[in-house]
Amino acid sequence: MKSFDIVIIGSGILGVSLAYMLSLFTRYKICVIEQEHTVAYHASSRNSGKVHAPFIYHPEKKRLFAKLALLGFDMWEAYARSKNLPFKRDGVLEVALDEDDIDRLEEYMRWGEANGLDSRDLIFLDSSDIKYIEPEVRCLKAIYCRRDASTNYRLLANELARDAARNGVTFMMDNKVHSIKDTIIANEELNYKFLINAAGGEAVDIAHKMNIAQELTDIHFRGEYWKAPSIYAKLTRTSIYSVPKFPEYPFLDPHWLVKVDGSCEVGPNALPVFSPYAYNNIDNLKSFFPKLLEMLTSTSIILDKQFLSLAKDELLSSLSKKVMISRVKRFLPKIDADAFKEKGVAGIRSVVVSNGKFVSEPIVNVDEQALHILNYNSPGATGSLPFAIYIMMLLEDKGIIKLEEKRHSYWDLDLIMEELNNTII
Repeated sequence: MKSFDIVIIGSGILGVSLAYMLSLFTRYKICVIEQEHTVAYHASSRNSGKVHAPFIYHPEKKRLFAKLALLGFDMWEAYARSKNLPFKRDGVLEVALDEDDIDRLEEYMRWGEANGLDSRDLIFLDSSDIKYIEPEVRCLKAIYCRRDASTNYRLLANELARDAARNGVTFMMDNKVHSIKDTIIANEELNYKFLINAAGGEAVDIAHKMNIAQELTDIHFRGEYWKAPSIYAKLTRTSIYSVPKFPEYPFLDPHWLVKVDGSCEVGPNALPVFSPYAYNNIDNLKSFFPKLLEMLTSTSIILDKQFLSLAKDELLSSLSKKVMISRVKRFLPKIDADAFKEKGVAGIRSVVVSNGKFVSEPIVNVDEQALHILNYNSPGATGSLPFAIYIMMLLEDKGIIKLEEKRHSYWDLDLIMEELNNTII
C-alpha cells in the first residue's frame, strides 16, 4: 500500500496549483489523484480562457476574492512569460444596454478603484468613445478594462503539473476515488495523513463520502459556445461582456469572446444539467433520475419560479442557435446566426446550494483529517495560484502543516503572502 503525507483529489487548475505551492514550501510526500488520464481535463480546459480584473467584486464583502484576482493576473502573466506560453493583454469591454446597467457600471468603477485598479486600468466610456474603440458595438455606456487578458489554462495547468512533478509530487492518473475512510480506495488503496479535496464538480460528493457538508448539494450548469466564422475574426479587438441581469443566479448572458489564438466565440449560456460531466444529452440522461431525486429532497431552489423561468430561457438558448446568438446581437448587431456553423467546446461548472439559495463564495471546510474546497467558481482559474497560497497559509495557521524555506519560484512569494495576510486581517 502506498503512503503519502498529503493526498490531493483533483488535478484541475486549483489542485495542480495546490500541489505546486506545497512542493515549494514543504518536504512532504504529496500525491495528486485524478480519475482522468490527464490534468485539467474538465472545467480547467473548457472555459473562455480569460484572466479577469476584479472590478465585479464588492471591495468589502468580497475583499479576498478581489485580491486573489489582482494577484492572480500578475502571477499567471509572469508564469506564462517565463514558460513562453500564450498570454495576451487584450482587454474587455463591459457594456450597458439600459439605464439600470449604467448604474451597475458606475458601481463597478467604484469597486475597481477600491480593489486596486487605477485610471489606466479601468476607463468609463460614453457612446462616442465606444465607437472610436469598437466601431461595431452598440450600447449606451461601457467600461473598458485594459487589465484583462486571454490565455490557455490547459497549457498552464499542464506545465505547472510538470513543475510540481519535478519537485517530487506524484501524479496518479486514471484513478477514481470509490470510498474514503482511514485510507483512500481508488484503483489501488492509499494511506494518507491529510487529504485535500479539490475535486471541482465532484467536490461535494467527495465531502459526502466523508460525512462532511451533508446539508449542501450542488447544481451543475453546462456552458455552451458557438464558434464565430472567419468573416467575423476582426469584428472587434476585445471581448465584449454585457452587464449580468440576475447576478444572484448562476445564469450567464453569453458574451462575445476573442480568444488568445485570435478566434472568436459566442457563449457561454448556463443550461442546468444532472452531472458534472454531462457534455452531451446522452451523458446527461444517465444521471437524470438520481440527481433529480437529490435536488428535490435537498433544495427548494428548483421549484423557485424565477429559477424555472431562467432555466427555460437557457434551454431555449441550447436548443436554438438563433436564440443564443441574438443575445450577443443586441450589442453586436452585425453578426448573423445563420453564419455560425460549428459549436465550441462545452464546459460545466457546479454551484453549491445551501438553505435553498445559491452560494456565490467558495466554501472551505477543514478539520484535522481533511480540507474540502467546495464551490470554487469565483475568482476561478484567475485566482487559483494565490488561492492555493491562501489555503497553504490556512493549514499552517491551524498547525496542520509546517512551512519550510521555499524553493526557487517564478514570483516574489514573500510579498504575495504579505498581501494576503493584510487582506485577511
